[in-house]
Amino acid sequence: MSESPGPVREPLLRMTLREDQDVFVVRQRGREVAAALGMEHQDQVRVATALSEIGRHAIGATVTFTAEVSGRPRLVIVVEADGIGISPPEGTAAAGRLMDEVHVERDRISLMRRLPAQVGQERLATAREELAASRPTTALDELSVQNRQLVSALEEVQAHRDELLTLNAELEETNRGVMALYTQLSEELEQTNQGVVALYAELEERSAQLREANEAKSRFLANVSHELRAPVTAIIGLTRLLLDPRSEPLTADQTHQLDLVQGSAADLLARVNDLLDLAKAESNRIEPNWAPVDLSAVFGQLRGTLRPLAKPGVRFEIADPAEPVELVTDEVLLTQILRNLLTNALKFTEAGSVAMGALVLDGRLHIAVADTGIGIPFAEQRRIFEEFHQVRGAHQAGGTGLGLPYARRLATLLGGGLSMVSEPGEGSTFTLDLPLRPAPEDDQDLPHVRAVLVVDDEAAARQVLREHLTGIAEHVHEAADARSALAIAARERPSLIFLDLRMPGGDGGELIAALAGVPELSGVPVVVVTGADVGHVPGAAAVLAKPALTRRMIADVVARVTA
Repeated sequence: MSESPGPVREPLLRMTLREDQDVFVVRQRGREVAAALGMEHQDQVRVATALSEIGRHAIGATVTFTAEVSGRPRLVIVVEADGIGISPPEGTAAAGRLMDEVHVERDRISLMRRLPAQVGQERLATAREELAASRPTTALDELSVQNRQLVSALEEVQAHRDELLTLNAELEETNRGVMALYTQLSEELEQTNQGVVALYAELEERSAQLREANEAKSRFLANVSHELRAPVTAIIGLTRLLLDPRSEPLTADQTHQLDLVQGSAADLLARVNDLLDLAKAESNRIEPNWAPVDLSAVFGQLRGTLRPLAKPGVRFEIADPAEPVELVTDEVLLTQILRNLLTNALKFTEAGSVAMGALVLDGRLHIAVADTGIGIPFAEQRRIFEEFHQVRGAHQAGGTGLGLPYARRLATLLGGGLSMVSEPGEGSTFTLDLPLRPAPEDDQDLPHVRAVLVVDDEAAARQVLREHLTGIAEHVHEAADARSALAIAARERPSLIFLDLRMPGGDGGELIAALAGVPELSGVPVVVVTGADVGHVPGAAAVLAKPALTRRMIADVVARVTA
């Protein structure tokens, strides 16, 4: 029960219910007080009706009307009589529904109703004068007023009823339209689903064809490389014999021409070796030879062999790690990666510096090769690790475009990754990220899930994840965009989704939101795999960095998010 009203002010009006006819009078006076204080018509009727409900059973009681304007303005009506609260009148419950507050005490019943906010002392003074000047009407007059109010209320109820009937009719018509639209959309959705299923089947067939073509390409590169190496090696050998001082003397032109032949043959052999190395990496025929590696010795060898390649005015620096690094990896493959990165940096740097340094962070080795060269245009940066792709422009250099793709594949074989940051005209930084020691090869403790969906617009990225998930997932489904991914997820109900963030036709964040809106898919864990530094992604169970992706990391995150 709310607190009883505070000390009353000077009353607006006071009267005593001496006989039954006074019930009509108190009703009339209550309506007049409410009107004088600026209350709306409905509130006036509420106050009058509440007073008549209580007054019918309170003959002999004194009724006092008071207004409080400090704080929250309100009308306070106190009905006082000896013992009136011991057995409250029957109309008290009805009054409680009509007023804001009703307090019952031993000798009084207090009724409260809020007033308009603008009521102040000036309005109270005016109300007292109006009430003092007014005189009660007869019971018949009040009864007539009640009848008019009742008729008005009935008319309002009828108007509301008519309006409700109209709204119901409109709602019924709307429902019929909604059902028709729902039926149409259901049919269209069914047709779309059939099309998606057919498209997915076609994509699966195309994916199988692409895998076969890729395998055929790798076999072709390997065979052609083997076939080319023999004659190229013979050309180099014969040229070396002709240039041998012990052979018959040659003219200056002949010597110059043979030097050109020998240089061209050496370049051709280097290209053939690139093709052969890439073919081996793609067919997984390169097996790392794990052993402890002296990183300082590797750096020293690269420092000595590559310094002659630095152009005049280019500072070439390879800084040894500040502290000894206990590294277990394949020294030959590591050296190939670093030589490739340093050679590229020296090739495209005309002035400034080429520097390499290393540090250990969170249990992993990070080796960065930074240059102040021409940099890579933004439009080319997404394709820099694609096979046979070379940056176009005035500074384009020779080569097959296989060096960086091969270096990234080697980094993956060593359990690490290769990433790049470049600013056109400012230079580039390539970072090799490696574990300090290889992950255990025992697959006995690998987690197991029924199906995984891999969503990435890059086929190479999907292939890497598919290989890492071998032995972990029974089925690996692939999608190249968010829309296809949603359709495949609805059909296959995967246990887990690996998702790239930045894709054409809808990014990963939109797909996460769409999955959350489908009850059957809202509980599927989503692991974001991205090359961007995004930190936490809303709705994702985990975030992995593409450059550092390893099979062990995949296994650990699958075990954690599906537990």
